[in-house]
Amino acid sequence: MTEQQRFEERIRQETAIEPQDWMPEAYRKTLIRQIGQHAHSEIVGMLPEGNWLTRAPSLRRKAILLAKVQDEAGHGLYLYSAAETLGCAREDLYQKMLDGKMKYSSIFNYPTLNWADIGVIGWLVDGAAIVNQVALCRTSYGPYARAMVKICKEESFHQRQGFEACAVLANGSPEQRQMLQDAINRFWWPALMMFGPNDDNSPNSAQSLAWKIKRFGNDELRQRFVDNTVPQVELLGMTVPDKDLRLDEESGHYLFGEIDWQEFNEVVAGRGVCNEERLAAKRKAWEEGAWVREAALAYAEKQQPRNAA
Repeated sequence: MTEQQRFEERIRQETAIEPQDWMPEAYRKTLIRQIGQHAHSEIVGMLPEGNWLTRAPSLRRKAILLAKVQDEAGHGLYLYSAAETLGCAREDLYQKMLDGKMKYSSIFNYPTLNWADIGVIGWLVDGAAIVNQVALCRTSYGPYARAMVKICKEESFHQRQGFEACAVLANGSPEQRQMLQDAINRFWWPALMMFGPNDDNSPNSAQSLAWKIKRFGNDELRQRFVDNTVPQVELLGMTVPDKDLRLDEESGHYLFGEIDWQEFNEVVAGRGVCNEERLAAKRKAWEEGAWVREAALAYAEKQQPRNAA
């Protein structure tokens, strides 16, 4: 049996591929791209929420948000570590993101205009992420799957926190309810875009499904999110900003309107509302943190002879 046949048999049997195992170069590159973009999304995703740390409406909300942002930093580190098992350096991955050569989730190129946006990000954005990421707990590459188990547990908590914050607003003053509805109106469609283009227009989905890197297509995951979330919107007494939304009694699924794919493509191409702002913030942090990295490396090198002795 050839190495290729052995690899395909492991995929068929759903035996995890580990770093020491032989794998096709295209499989390795696909994983580096997907895990890298996932890691970048966690790190860039800290920015729109971190912007509200000093403006949270109470000490409790500030502590919750601070813990959430800290979790996201940890998620990025787990994922960069998983990517490194494929033979790439996290510094190189990060530099590609700073240079605009690697993407991150389109959702983080939208601004957070008011406090309700923070609750809606936790509820809708993390809710969409969970739908996608739970499936990744069974992805075919072992280090990625194991990282996702811990990440999903924390993301589920974030989603519940976000919904609780939205429930408080939904039961508040007319102004608070309007603020919440405005946030839902702005983040609903970008949340649906998080799953990527329709399967027919997704260049990488078919091969990723065959390799079981992805377990479900973009359209199926998007439908799951809509089916899960519409009842939650209604429970809050809010409305989904989609005039075409309706429940199909026969299938049990919610039918929804057409996504603005032109907007999605513009954001992915780097022309979203906050694309330049997000990358500029990360470049500034990278440059200003150079001395910390240098000091840490110097300390590690200084310790090596002592440890060896």
